Amino acid sequence: MTTAIAPQNQERLTLVRPLFGDDIALGLSDPLANPPAPLSAEAAGLSPNAVAKRRNEFAAGRAAAHQAMAQLGLQVQPIRVGKNRAPIWPTGLVGSITHTRSCAMAVVARAGAIRGLGIDVEENKPLADDLWPAICSPQEQSWLRRQANPGQMAKVIFSAKEAAYKCQFSVSARYYGFDGMELDIDPERQRFSARFCADQPPFHCGDRITGGFAIGAGLIVTTAELRG
Repeated sequence: MTTAIAPQNQERLTLVRPLFGDDIALGLSDPLANPPAPLSAEAAGLSPNAVAKRRNEFAAGRAAAHQAMAQLGLQVQPIRVGKNRAPIWPTGLVGSITHTRSCAMAVVARAGAIRGLGIDVEENKPLADDLWPAICSPQEQSWLRRQANPGQMAKVIFSAKEAAYKCQFSVSARYYGFDGMELDIDPERQRFSARFCADQPPFHCGDRITGGFAIGAGLIVTTAELRG
């Protein structure tokens, strides 16, 4: 029997699906709707002191990833938590998980042509301008001040940097802050390009990761991928 998808969730899937190619599977789960429990090997990575909100968001993220695996025709496998808190994807897969209060999403693909994936979801609320210096470069802040909706686009920059970071991490396993990348954004095409501001082997200063974004159904969603 096919489980009905809530209208809001269907709207969100429809919003995000065009941002990825057909070889990338997308899953969605609602943390507020009693998501299925994670597999035991996944739950072992949760702190025993985790509050209910954290547990629900974690479970929803894993449920979304399991949906994506099933869409690829694969048996569901546990996605364990690494020492760095990043998901450990089963051999032969690449993916990314994101969640906010009301929505969890995951993308999964077979490793090979696709080297890295990133997805980030945020509530569609402006980013306060007193937070801009911690997130945005001087050039990005200058660009924001010329926009009709600067707070919303600041949130897009925050989210896009998160998605690009996740995408590169699966290749480099390297950490850096928000100043590690600078973005060029095309609001009309809803695309962005994230430029490395320093070497992050195997990436070099000046290398770029491209991605897209969508705004709707109460969310800002950004995506990034590395191919080849």
